[in-house]
Amino acid sequence: MADIWLMRHGAYEGHRPGYHAPHEATLTQEGRDQVRRSLPLPEAITAIVTSPIPRARQTASLISHLTDLPIVATSGLLAEWRAPSIVLGRTAETYPPAYRAWRARRLSNPALRCEDGESLTDLHTRARHCAAFLHHTAGRHGPLLAVSHTLLLGVLTHLPEGPAAFITAARTPWQFVERRLFTLALHQHPSPHRGTLPAIEGRASTALPGDPASPQTGA
Repeated sequence: MADIWLMRHGAYEGHRPGYHAPHEATLTQEGRDQVRRSLPLPEAITAIVTSPIPRARQTASLISHLTDLPIVATSGLLAEWRAPSIVLGRTAETYPPAYRAWRARRLSNPALRCEDGESLTDLHTRARHCAAFLHHTAGRHGPLLAVSHTLLLGVLTHLPEGPAAFITAARTPWQFVERRLFTLALHQHPSPHRGTLPAIEGRASTALPGDPASPQTGA
């Protein structure tokens, strides 16, 4: 099976601990410098896939420009957890009551959504589909670099934990431009919701030395 390397985007405008970044947040100059310093990539990588969110897409585009590797897919499966609109641009001290109430109940009821946000179950299901997408794309294009976001990457690399992987992801955020090798095994089984969905055992290898930034959640 072709290797799949996972990578978080570079630093973006407005970043601070506990911040839920708006969709349109873009890379800072420091973020672009981080991307440059993260090179070279592992030699075997032949293609790039990316989240459509600007900070990830800009990271992938800069890598593509600097390495001449093609971006073969832009997929919403790689997008960050969809936080409810009421918390976008906010940090913990200004979270509204409805979001605080959801946070208190999310583990006991992982299918619960806060307004227009994704539930823990929603995100875990999407991460499972994302793993299958990466496996399929690597089969077509060879070893991949997948550029995404800390919570999606955290859930993707802790899939066996179920929806509670969200909590692990939030507590152990990826550093900016951190890169890890993803190892997964796929086994088809019937799903009552979407036909067949891969049952996945996955993990990420020890991170490569990169350009760490301050820990951060929700981006």
